[in-house]
Amino acid sequence: MGLMRGSKPTPAQARLDEHSKVIIEHLQADGRASYAAIAKAVGLSEAAVRQRVQRLLDSGVMQIVAVTDPLQVGFTRQAMIGIRVDGELDAPAAALSELPEVAYVVTTAGSFDLLCEVVCENDEELLDIVSRQIRSLPGVASTETFVYLKLNKQHYNWGTR
Repeated sequence: MGLMRGSKPTPAQARLDEHSKVIIEHLQADGRASYAAIAKAVGLSEAAVRQRVQRLLDSGVMQIVAVTDPLQVGFTRQAMIGIRVDGELDAPAAALSELPEVAYVVTTAGSFDLLCEVVCENDEELLDIVSRQIRSLPGVASTETFVYLKLNKQHYNWGTR
């Protein structure tokens, strides 16, 4: 997928060459892949791969993390919370982002202004987060909570463009 004539590249497009894209795709498939194995697949030296990975991490293009099953590490309740805001969205979004139980915050178009995902130990903690923390934020007009019953799919290997 190329750039349209007259359009400017996004920051990610501007700094991702084909080698970096392949490195990312290898790490999406296996975040524990060695630099030596990636170097062999990409056709670069191990040192060059190590430097590229560090630049990608430092620039915020990617993260390397351990993804857990929340149920197996003591978090029995997950939910997505739709939030309607009166006024500007930046302050409520920033405040939500500061809550430790909130794993994900996005500004949306549609019936909600913001969506946030929470990971909680139990329903009591979820109730506290929604009623005492989120609903009390300045600008929050209303919330709707979608409790997760089952995780059917979660993946991070969508590749690059």
